[in-house]
Amino acid sequence: MSGRFVRVAEKGRRTFAITIDGARAEAAEGDTLMVALLTSQNALRDSEFGDGRRAGFCLMGACQDCWVWTADGTRVRACTTPAAPGMSIVTRLATAGEGVWPRA
Repeated sequence: MSGRFVRVAEKGRRTFAITIDGARAEAAEGDTLMVALLTSQNALRDSEFGDGRRAGFCLMGACQDCWVWTADGTRVRACTTPAAPGMSIVTRLATAGEGVWPRA
């Protein structure tokens, strides 16, 4: 999978696995979820308003553009939440089932 972000420096950090919509992805120590997601794919999530894929806007936790969910339904901001080994993230309505997010 091709990502929107490409690592060009700091390639020596320890990496670990996370899951994005059921697929394995790699994150580096110190990454936020936004960095981990956008190095693995072209967008953060589907818009709940049907206007396409989203990739973040303010990058500092002030807007509503980067919300994603953990597999247990907890809503988190991708731009300010640190990635952690074993995290499972849901970004698409289709993976949440029946067209709704797991939990608000």
